[in-house]
Amino acid sequence: MVELARALGTRDDVALTVVCRKGDAARWRRLAPASRVLETVWAPRTLRVAYEQWRLGPVVAGLADPAIAVHHGPHYTFPHRLGRVGAAVTVHDLTFFDHPEWHETAKVPFFQRAIRRAASQADAIVCVSEMTAERLRRLLSPRGPVFVAPHGVDHSRFSPAPAGAESTDADARLLEGAGLPPGLEYVIHLGTIEPRKGVTDLVAAFDRVAGSHNELELVLAGIDGWGSAEVTRAVAACHHPDRVRRLGYVADNVVPALLRSARVVAYPSHEEGFGLPALEALACGAPLVTTSGTVMAEVAGGAAWTVTAGDPEGLAAAIEDILAAGDTELSRRRAEGIERAAVFTWERTAASHVVAYRAVAAR
Repeated sequence: MVELARALGTRDDVALTVVCRKGDAARWRRLAPASRVLETVWAPRTLRVAYEQWRLGPVVAGLADPAIAVHHGPHYTFPHRLGRVGAAVTVHDLTFFDHPEWHETAKVPFFQRAIRRAASQADAIVCVSEMTAERLRRLLSPRGPVFVAPHGVDHSRFSPAPAGAESTDADARLLEGAGLPPGLEYVIHLGTIEPRKGVTDLVAAFDRVAGSHNELELVLAGIDGWGSAEVTRAVAACHHPDRVRRLGYVADNVVPALLRSARVVAYPSHEEGFGLPALEALACGAPLVTTSGTVMAEVAGGAAWTVTAGDPEGLAAAIEDILAAGDTELSRRRAEGIERAAVFTWERTAASHVVAYRAVAAR
């Protein structure tokens, strides 16, 4: 939620207070210099969760000059003992209920309880997509109003490369610094490696395509999350393991270059609350294949190729279609993707949150 805080911090109708971990205040002051920053949260994860649940509420309720009208919990939870301070909570998706097998076992009961509490006690819930909002209403019938605030894109970073050799050279240098040789043709997946992302499906799909595209590689960029050993096994078992590159974490400034230079961006996640990497790919004008029936497909419209979740054969066929597409088809999809991505800005996201905050403050 870094970009949301940055956008809120530029508004003259919001007095923003950021509560952060000890040792992290300088970063937040750089991001939102007009905000008040409280460096009070204990850094170790277990202590941080306990602090947020039981100690933070009275701290927030006791603040003055200005007093806090609304506490926003951006990740499913909010503190107890907030007193007269209103509570807004973001619910990103309902997969902790619908697909608990996609998450670490220890996290499932914690987040199920947190979402139930948000539905029954929060003054407002913010969802990042209409699909999540609809599922929340059907599953838990929240007592407070539900607001939809889609994520935005930083269009100063995620954009098509300007024409000219200088721009091409700049991207090439970034890619080389990330470990990709000059001129490499690749399919890329960006994001944490975990079960619901469909990365094993992508490895199997790439293996089908690789035999007829000897120059092509699969690049997996993102940290290993829980369950990533399944991807390691899938790579080891495929016919072309030497053409699968795992970059791990990549610096933020490298990500747009990775998207712009890819032959195909593949985001075959089975389900997401929003799926920001897919939107960022569209903003860069990259050819995108993603999953039908998801918010990614809804956002992309006709700009993306879509396939059924869990269908490596269909995913391989879509990758083949992109590789074989002519300039006219690629240009049409590229233009539509850029146009669709253009309306998603963090300023628009912040404005949608302010609507929710005002509703809570006026309760």
